[in-house]
Amino acid sequence: MASFVPTRADTLEDQRLYTSARLTEVACLDCLARVGVKKNSEHHTSIQWSRKARDGCPELARRDAGTDGRDYHQGCPRLTASIDAAVREGRVPIGAEDGY
Repeated sequence: MASFVPTRADTLEDQRLYTSARLTEVACLDCLARVGVKKNSEHHTSIQWSRKARDGCPELARRDAGTDGRDYHQGCPRLTASIDAAVREGRVPIGAEDGY
C-alpha cells in the first residue's frame, strides 16, 4: 500500500513527467515483450516495464525462478539489444526535453 498518494494537479503532472513522459514503445526482438523506453543521453536509458512485459520475458522468468526477486535491476540483454537497434534506427530519440 502506498504511503503517499498524490492528489494535487501539479504533483500528478510531475509524476507523469518522471514516469511516462516521452516513453517510446519498444518490443524485444526475441520474446516480443513491449516496454516504454526513454533515452536522455547516450549513456542513460529508462525502461518502464509493465506486468505483462515482465511476465512475457523468458530471461526475467528464468532469473526470478531462482531468486527472491531482488535482481530485477539487472535487466534483459536481449531487450537491451532491441533498444540499441531501435536507437540506431532512429525510433528512440536521444536527449532530454525540459529536464525529462
